Amino acid sequence: MSAIKPDNEDKELSHRRVWQLAGPMILSNISVPLVGAVDTAVVGHLDAPHFIGAVAVGALIFSFLYWGFGFLRMGTTGFVAQAYGADDQREINLLLSRVMLLALAIGLLVVLFGRPVISLALALIDSTAQVEGLAREYASIRIFSAPATLCVFALTGVLIGLQNTKGALYLQLALNGSNILLDLLFVPVLQWGVAGVAWATLLSEYIALAVGCYLLRDLIKQALGQLSWVSILDAHSLKKLMVANADIFVRTLCLVFAFAYITAQGAKLGVLVLAVNAILLHLQSMMAYALDGFAFAAEALAGQAFGRRSKKYFMRAVRMTAIWGLISALVVTVIYALFGKAIIGLFTDQDAVLELAADYLPWVVILPLASVGSFLLDGIFIGTTQTAAMRNAMLVSTALFLLATLQLVPLWGNHGLLLSLCLFMLLRALSLAVYYPRILRQLN
Repeated sequence: MSAIKPDNEDKELSHRRVWQLAGPMILSNISVPLVGAVDTAVVGHLDAPHFIGAVAVGALIFSFLYWGFGFLRMGTTGFVAQAYGADDQREINLLLSRVMLLALAIGLLVVLFGRPVISLALALIDSTAQVEGLAREYASIRIFSAPATLCVFALTGVLIGLQNTKGALYLQLALNGSNILLDLLFVPVLQWGVAGVAWATLLSEYIALAVGCYLLRDLIKQALGQLSWVSILDAHSLKKLMVANADIFVRTLCLVFAFAYITAQGAKLGVLVLAVNAILLHLQSMMAYALDGFAFAAEALAGQAFGRRSKKYFMRAVRMTAIWGLISALVVTVIYALFGKAIIGLFTDQDAVLELAADYLPWVVILPLASVGSFLLDGIFIGTTQTAAMRNAMLVSTALFLLATLQLVPLWGNHGLLLSLCLFMLLRALSLAVYYPRILRQLN
């Protein structure tokens, strides 16, 4: 591996290169909701609705649990990208060893102590006895996938940091493709029910781990060949990694809380509003799949430039990912404006929900433009490992978002809640923008 030569910076960072990085991640993201759809579909053809509810509840528990460990992907990407930019192969090897050990350790702790968390989550959700029993069965199986799941997070971070987003795509396709195939084998064919969905997810995580190790086999061989516990457990390096991960954890926790709060506030406005907001937030998630591709590109390219301490390359990376991110946001906005009602119709055929959703659709139409800045800046700050700034910006944004809901929801109901969501996305971008000049100063 060799660093890009400074005198060829502008030539080597092209629009094509941005798409080479972003395109595979967009395709990877598209495959994610398909797994959830198949999970639901295979149990949806069983003889009672509580099977669907059990899988939904079980999956929700793990979504929140694993979302909190997203730092294993994000933090890894930033540090690896910088080492890649600095042409520091030894540091990349050490980072791989550290994050894999950390992922394994956390995964084993989840296996050992996760059952009380599952019991607490089921108690908080407070569903029917049938749903709770099946959800517990699902969770008691799937929890053993934790070491593989978290190692896949880390391996994905390494792949993106090394600008091998095709590898990250292959890893995601292996994960989601095997999950779907095993779903179709275990539930309709073998009749394993909810347990079959859990086993499909568990096995697919270990298949993905094997694929990830294969994709990074040369790097893993190098890391094992240069294995030095003294260097891996270096106190300064471990502290730097853990502090960054803790910052990202707090940032992610605030994000999860904000969207959970939106759901809770929607529920207070009535069952119909709750149903409408669930669909509208699905549209927000679909939009994120497109914009995230360019955020991942920003992570890799900004991190590489920061590791090389090249302000010129950094500015070009920011400019080019911003251009394509903004174009993508505009495309999604136009699609939602023209076909939003038809898209909502794919989620439900209930007239009352469709009618009310049409009233709130304009907020979803503007959300891509309101969100694109925060997505891209997140990518830049992750790539440059400015995690304390990310934490502080998210804390401020979340606090202002809560104040906005307290003022706007009593005045305008769900319109006020969705306006608060738009403001939250804008506040995330503005608060990060305050810290952006610090990155530039570090590159001087």
